[in-house]
Amino acid sequence: MSDTVDFAGETVWITGASSGIGASLAREWAARGANLILSGRDEARLAEVASECDTDTLTLPFDVRDDSALNAAIAQAIAWKGGVDHAVANAGVSQRSRALKTDMQVYRDVIDIDLTAQIAFSQGLIGHMAERAENGQPGGLTFISSIAGKVGVPMRTAYCAAKFGLAGYADALRGELSLNGVNVHVVYPGSVATNVSRNALTADGSARGRSDKVIDEGIPSNEAAQIMIDGIAAGKREIIIARGMEEQMGEMRRTPDALFDQVAAMVASGYMDRMEEDG
Repeated sequence: MSDTVDFAGETVWITGASSGIGASLAREWAARGANLILSGRDEARLAEVASECDTDTLTLPFDVRDDSALNAAIAQAIAWKGGVDHAVANAGVSQRSRALKTDMQVYRDVIDIDLTAQIAFSQGLIGHMAERAENGQPGGLTFISSIAGKVGVPMRTAYCAAKFGLAGYADALRGELSLNGVNVHVVYPGSVATNVSRNALTADGSARGRSDKVIDEGIPSNEAAQIMIDGIAAGKREIIIARGMEEQMGEMRRTPDALFDQVAAMVASGYMDRMEEDG
């Protein structure tokens, strides 16, 4: 873990924190001095991750698809330390099945978890974060997409649809919140050594139950977490974490910073106000 203390005293909320990238992010942020709010469905695993983090930690277990539970968690999270500085929309599920054989319900479930629920999480926080930023306490939102959110990958049509959508939402949101001073980051991991493939949904919606060689031999999740948090600390808007062909694919589809700047300039020039007036 890094010895750098980039986030001393700040409060970071991570969803999908019970394992994999989320748990590694928690441990790395704790090493950098942050207070942690950890969310996921598995209360016992969240408690285990919290015990591994030498910092103030609040566990808020809930299902990201449960709107009432989400709203209650948001209120608790904001009240805990007086505000949330950084929020990470990390909860998700992958897919491994041919489109020709995949039940439509699998598409609905993956998009609900990986896209709609992540939008609901951020929508519940952006007003709070914008107000804090305007009062001199700027923070950020981070969305965990995927290289499959840059490049359409076979056997992952539902997952790609959700992760492309998440990136689109985040990019548009970044432009809007540039007026308020809230940073928005999108992370595009390639193969990271987690249970993502083992937990992926198959054509009938059941869990796959086995991993991929490329995942098992992927980037260690603690290394990926360090790169992500370094990128967030540096203010990077897109953070690609991949090797080999996956890295090449992600870099080929990287959005130029000049384009992000152009969108922010549109917003600064009154684009949203003119759109509302025209409506």
